[in-house]
Amino acid sequence: MTAFMGRQPLYEQLANMLRYRIENEMDPDDPLPSERELSDSYGLSRTTVRLALQELEHMGLIYRQRGRGTFVADISERATDLMGGYSFTDQQRQLGRVPKTTTLEFDTIEANKFLAQHMHVILGEKLFRIKRLRSADDVPMMLEVTYLPVSQFFSLTAHDLEQKSLYQIFEEDYNIKIGVAEEEFKASIARSDDATLLQISEGSPVLSLTRTTYNDKNIIVEFTLSVARADQFRYKIVHTRS
Repeated sequence: MTAFMGRQPLYEQLANMLRYRIENEMDPDDPLPSERELSDSYGLSRTTVRLALQELEHMGLIYRQRGRGTFVADISERATDLMGGYSFTDQQRQLGRVPKTTTLEFDTIEANKFLAQHMHVILGEKLFRIKRLRSADDVPMMLEVTYLPVSQFFSLTAHDLEQKSLYQIFEEDYNIKIGVAEEEFKASIARSDDATLLQISEGSPVLSLTRTTYNDKNIIVEFTLSVARADQFRYKIVHTRS
């Protein structure tokens, strides 16, 4: 029996222990002990064990098969290539996942000093502000707040974003060809509101990303600030020597 202590909920402590085993001692498709076996091993209720397994499932670390049990998920191929595509939708499909985008807010604002500097627009210029939740296989992955110049997308509506990806809209509806997408990221922790939407605990590790997208004329057409779940996103960069 393992000693549990501290104010952290028991199911989270168990989830952390099992996560360590999964990441350091187990291989993809290895079976996990049953709920009853885990309950007996750790001296915890079946409800606590079930909550811990649900947490690991939300993280994408395990998967369940009815009638067979619970198994370790293969996350080795779930890295996002920073040198490749810049579309969340395309990337998730390439990884064999089903992407989903939920528009939470869609409004028009005036560029403040921060946005004017980063988007190379004048102070007070009209911008679309779009807040979206990005999911894959129904697991929340990322929160995005995107800013677009109204002058370049004057007829854009929230309904449009439900029909196509943002980059499809760029190319198909506005004849905008993407030249370069620059992305920076840093480690951070989840704030309360973001954690709720991403279905993680407040203070959990996240990646804060900033993306600036230019068209083929080197004009900024998109500026996006994102918060991504660190337990779901793995980034890789492939360096090629010329």
